[in-house]
Amino acid sequence: MRNYQKRRLRLGCHLIVSITGKAALISHIDHIVLTCVDLAATQRFYTQVLRLRQETFGNGRIAFCFGQQKINVHVRGAEFAPHAHLPAPGALDLCFIAGEPLAQVMAHLQRCGWPIIEGPVERTGATGKIRSVYLRDPDLNLIEIAEYLRDDVV
Repeated sequence: MRNYQKRRLRLGCHLIVSITGKAALISHIDHIVLTCVDLAATQRFYTQVLRLRQETFGNGRIAFCFGQQKINVHVRGAEFAPHAHLPAPGALDLCFIAGEPLAQVMAHLQRCGWPIIEGPVERTGATGKIRSVYLRDPDLNLIEIAEYLRDDVV
C-alpha cells in the first residue's frame, strides 16, 4: 500500500472503499442547507454563539462559514430551488469539532446564556473517540460540539 493510500485510510470515515473495491465516489462535504423560521435568531446563534463567519452570496443569500465548509440558510416558505423534498426547521442533527478545548466552549456557551442539554459525554466520531456537548439552535436542530479524545487524529 502506498503512503498516500495509508494516509487516506487514517483521514476519512471508517469505510473508504466500497464493497466493489473502488474508491468512494464522494470526497467530502462542501455545504449543507439549514431551513430556519427566524433568520435574525438564526444569524445571532451561528455568528455569536458558535462564532461562525457570515457570508452573503448570490442574490442576497446567507451562509455561515467555518473551515472549508459552510451552512447555507433557507427561510421556511422562501427556499431557493432546488431544495430538499421536505425542507423543515429543526430536522438537522449536526456534529461540529471545536476549534478550542471543550471546556472553553462550555464556558463560552454559559456566558452566552445558551443551555447545554447533555454532556460532556463520550461518543464515536468519524475518525475516532470524541467528547461532546449537545445544545439546540433557535429552530431546535440538535447541535453537537465535540473535541477528539486522542492527539493522533488528523
